[in-house]
Amino acid sequence: MKKILILMILFVIPTAGMAQVQWMTISQALEAQKKAPKKILIDFYADWCEPCKEMDKKTYNHPEIAKIISENFYAVKFESDGNSTVNFLGHKFTNPEYKGKKGKSTLHQFSKYMNINMIPTMVFLDEKTDPITSLSGFLKAKEVEPYFSMIASNDYKTIKSRQEWEGYQKKFKSKIKE
Repeated sequence: MKKILILMILFVIPTAGMAQVQWMTISQALEAQKKAPKKILIDFYADWCEPCKEMDKKTYNHPEIAKIISENFYAVKFESDGNSTVNFLGHKFTNPEYKGKKGKSTLHQFSKYMNINMIPTMVFLDEKTDPITSLSGFLKAKEVEPYFSMIASNDYKTIKSRQEWEGYQKKFKSKIKE
């Protein structure tokens, strides 16, 4: 009995206080945004995409990134070639050419609308659902941290040139130790 209790404590204590991303659908995020405006992060992924799975494990689940996301964004998972129906800004999006889970389907209409050309891709929307930016490809936690921090803090509104972005990156102090 003592061994079981000790094992339970060892597994629970390290995860206590760690943020975990609470993923939702786009409709859930839009509803939540009506009550408490926040930026939206949409993770465009596919079940067959290995880099997408790696980002789930290593990037989104990194404690620092999960904390930033949980505190500042409504996090949406969207299957880029899936079969869901999306109502967004007065438009209805579907995937009429969906082939099921057995084969690769074409991109969902919502993915096309959001200009998704590859996965994984993250799209950031502001509190009014206007696009901020997108990031494509597999990115490590340390690589996305300055972007998440810049967007969460609204610093992106003051950065107007590549030179200003490079200055921001040089001044940025990462909390991630690799």
